[in-house]
Amino acid sequence: MRDDLDGLEISHKELRQFTNLPINNELRLITNPLRNLFRLVGEKIRGSEGTTVAFMGFSSIVSAYLLFDLSIKLFANWVTTPSWFLLMLICLWLCGVIQIGLYLMWKRKNNFLKANMTNSLQVLLNDVERFNTVIKVIDINDQIEAAGNLEVSIKERHKVIEALKLTRKDLVRALRTEKILRENKHFILGNSELFANNLAALASMEVTQEAAEHSKLLNEALEIALDVQYQMKKLQGQS
Repeated sequence: MRDDLDGLEISHKELRQFTNLPINNELRLITNPLRNLFRLVGEKIRGSEGTTVAFMGFSSIVSAYLLFDLSIKLFANWVTTPSWFLLMLICLWLCGVIQIGLYLMWKRKNNFLKANMTNSLQVLLNDVERFNTVIKVIDINDQIEAAGNLEVSIKERHKVIEALKLTRKDLVRALRTEKILRENKHFILGNSELFANNLAALASMEVTQEAAEHSKLLNEALEIALDVQYQMKKLQGQS
């Protein structure tokens, strides 16, 4: 990604910060970190330190099993189940308990999000998704151009980037304002600068309806900005 695009996309972390809501909350599976661990160990084993890593991993497993087996013999010698089988059952039980806990956390966050979701916020989130899509399109186009296809280069790129920067500011401002109004339903906005936007600056770029790629991107940025302005007016009316 080129430097002028780096940091322009609105990330999931930023969305959570701007809205104070668990946006894009995904259910965490306990198998994912285990899969990542196995992949990391596999990469290490295939590397120059493979023998050392394999020895340390095997030693850790054997040591843990021997310690567990010794604990069973000392404190639960009445147990007749083989210690290795009992260890497997305990590990599976722990994994199940952790996964249930993760699911309950995910469910609670989803319910909290649904209870606090407003029409304006949903529209703004859609605008953010469209905004990020435009950035991804430009990034892919840049990669195609870097591969030697100079004919796909975006004309007047600096205008496109400037339009996206202005639109990003509007989106962030709108998300923060929506958060204030949602969390303070009786709060009256007294600072008019919260609603000042850069729509005039976008319009001054003389966006046309031509089929050129840079015009399409500018029109997309302008369309998002118009949508944001409309939602801002709705929010101001709600106050």
